[in-house]
Amino acid sequence: MWFANFFISGSMTMVLPFLSLYIESMGNFSEKYVQHWSGLCFSVTFIAAFLFSPIWGKIGDKFGRKKILIALGFGLGLSIFLMSFVTSVWQLFALRFFTGFFTGFIPMSQAFIATQTPKKTAGKVLGTLQTGSITGSLIGPLLGGAIADSIGYSDTFRYTSFAILLSVILVFTTKEFILPVAKGIKQHYSTKEVLGYILKNPIFITVLLISAVIQIAHFSIQPILSLYVSELHGTESIALFSGIAFSAAGLGNLLMARKWGELGDRKGYLKLLVILLFIAGIVYFPGGFVTDYWQLLIIRFLLGVSIGGLIPVRIAYIRQEVPITMQGEVMGYETSLRFLGNIIGPTFGGIIAGHYGFSAVFFTTSSLLLICGVFLVTMMHRHPKYVKHTIS
Repeated sequence: MWFANFFISGSMTMVLPFLSLYIESMGNFSEKYVQHWSGLCFSVTFIAAFLFSPIWGKIGDKFGRKKILIALGFGLGLSIFLMSFVTSVWQLFALRFFTGFFTGFIPMSQAFIATQTPKKTAGKVLGTLQTGSITGSLIGPLLGGAIADSIGYSDTFRYTSFAILLSVILVFTTKEFILPVAKGIKQHYSTKEVLGYILKNPIFITVLLISAVIQIAHFSIQPILSLYVSELHGTESIALFSGIAFSAAGLGNLLMARKWGELGDRKGYLKLLVILLFIAGIVYFPGGFVTDYWQLLIIRFLLGVSIGGLIPVRIAYIRQEVPITMQGEVMGYETSLRFLGNIIGPTFGGIIAGHYGFSAVFFTTSSLLLICGVFLVTMMHRHPKYVKHTIS
């Protein structure tokens, strides 16, 4: 599954560097038109993923997650393959929607692994799995840009779809182990029962909502990072230096994801989640004061170090708290909230930067994460009976 996540994540990010250029190649369009449709084609994938992730999770709970992973992989590969034949922006927009419809492969793989992993090692295992998708996302944009420059955009979409097909083959050869269901636990739950289970635990609701806020905070920086790099470093080789700044966070994430997950297994997921929120909030704040490019790189790396534990720790917490037969649907809701944050974050960051400057985005993001940490601590003190250490 590590290699499947690597190929899926790498394939999904391969096409991002040239999406706007692909639209530009379809006709004699104005710069404003290209920017407008690039934004729509980028965001529609997140919107579709936000809408359909819980549905895929529920289907996985009922029919088996391996089958759903194979279906998602085929759908994802087919939609990207068909992008190589589009002749209009509308066709690309529709296929990007279908990409979002099938894009739950990585969160479904997290549910697939989590439900086959003992609770006492869930953080370590999920952290290891995350390194696969991180490595793919680091290599994907670089490889995609190089391939597109060499053989063109259409052929790059085709090669991308073949890499996704390879992921499907890897999943097909994976054996699905079913952990025994504890006595008194139902085999299937209705959506009403799942939502009722979530709503009765105020700390669990808080963790799910924090998932969205973390993504808002993280993605608020994305649309302005290249401009910020340009202000600090100048316009020379701006694409390269912006890419390095993006990758610095991924490198820190890659180095620490497994270690944070393992620490959460030993010390408790909620405690570690609070610590990581505070670390990330503190690290973001000085980003508004940097005066040199190398300072920004250090902050991006440290940010990646702290953020690297947030996803595996949250997923391991869900594994700990939720009956195994409803985990797919619950993780679907968590994934939906993440994608909602992905949608809101860039717009939020762009508005803040437009009105108050780049530095204000870092200060606002820092405040959001610190507020999340304080709020989670408050909820833990108010509802101590819902606070658990790792269950073996």
